[in-house]
Amino acid sequence: MASWTFLTIGITLGSYWAYYELGWGGWWFWDPVENASFMPWLLGAALLHSAIVTEKRGGLASWTVLLAILTFSLSLLGTFLVRSGVLTSVHAFALDPERGFIILMILAAFTGGALTLFAWRGPSLGSDRGLFAPISREGALVLNNLFLTVATATVLVGTLYPLLGEAVFKRALSVGPPYFNLTFTPLMALVLLALPIAPYLSWKRGDLMAVLQRLWVAAALAALAITLSWALMGGKALAAIGIGLGTWLVCGAISEVLDRVRFGKLPAPQVWARVKGLQRAAWGMTVAHLGMGVFVLGAVSETAFRVEHTASLGLGETTSFAGRSVTLKAVTAEEGPNYYADRAQLVVTDGKREITLAPERRFYPAARMPTTEVALRSSLAGDVYAALGDPAEINGRMAWTVRLYWNPLVVAIFGGAFLMALGGGISLTDRRLRIGAPQPAKPKRAKADTSPSSDPTSVGVAAE
Repeated sequence: MASWTFLTIGITLGSYWAYYELGWGGWWFWDPVENASFMPWLLGAALLHSAIVTEKRGGLASWTVLLAILTFSLSLLGTFLVRSGVLTSVHAFALDPERGFIILMILAAFTGGALTLFAWRGPSLGSDRGLFAPISREGALVLNNLFLTVATATVLVGTLYPLLGEAVFKRALSVGPPYFNLTFTPLMALVLLALPIAPYLSWKRGDLMAVLQRLWVAAALAALAITLSWALMGGKALAAIGIGLGTWLVCGAISEVLDRVRFGKLPAPQVWARVKGLQRAAWGMTVAHLGMGVFVLGAVSETAFRVEHTASLGLGETTSFAGRSVTLKAVTAEEGPNYYADRAQLVVTDGKREITLAPERRFYPAARMPTTEVALRSSLAGDVYAALGDPAEINGRMAWTVRLYWNPLVVAIFGGAFLMALGGGISLTDRRLRIGAPQPAKPKRAKADTSPSSDPTSVGVAAE
């Protein structure tokens, strides 16, 4: 749980760094190094859910151990990809084949040793315990594991295929967002669709229709969100379904915790007592699932309704963008402690208010490397995002390339991710996870009678 929580924070911070620093206008690009951190996150999420079945019902023990091995192996694989130089990426930290070979040997030793030990001792873990019906909480968690594992495999194939293709076919190959959108997104949609249902199902055998009846409010709000999104956003069906899915997750998480405390069914003092008595692990689950819903709402909105505009502007010239007018007022030369920069002054107006953005184009002489310092104005509705490109002379005038983006609900993307990490942190404070679950009491053994006895039978037993 702790490693998954910190990995969530790390991926979120890395995504925000790329969003703010690189000037690409987005928060995720299926870059190979991004994928290298995302794969252990996916399998780690599957591991957390599988461990619940092992803890509560004593089942899936072998599968849980195997997931732990594979998750750690993917972490080592990510280290190899990032540090060896086999991948070309702005996120790569080194180009050192010798170091990469050492990491590869460590990966082979740890993974090979762990899998060998698992093959030897795995059958003794008793995975056949805890039988359950397909419609049950265990069944839902197994379904969760199945889709998360397959989704991880699709990301792994998309990440490694260019390397294998280049080695085999001797030509550069690339796998981009269309592949991941076609393979990964449907699998995750199925996982998220079942997410609010699983906590309502009983162990061993559940009643799906009864669960759906308890979630009718969440389902109705999700259907309403789909209808309104489709009508207001120009009939974008997939985007409307995505917004409905995010609404389903948010409302399902809230509905589940309200049902736990019997809100509306018990007097307020009793409800408050149940709120205070709710385990922190349950609160952590609710917050994490709520964060996933918020994240989905932000990711779908940003992907479907983002506006991108590129213009070449001279001083004093104006361009229209996403219902706003943008004017290049000035470009000044600046000097920093170890860089030189061109800083633009962009005035953005939407008819109601005026804001000023100051993107920069920097050059570091020591590294002989240009970089982009973006300017953005964030709000709950979205971000106005600007990046300054290179100057060029066009028709006898000096003009600068300006890239402008309107990214709606970006705050929900990063806020939802941090809510997921917060949920993991809350779960870590649960007393059961800090000191371990109580073990069943063992029967006391009868104390042997060592006193002398004239009974020859008792003497014989004592002697034995």
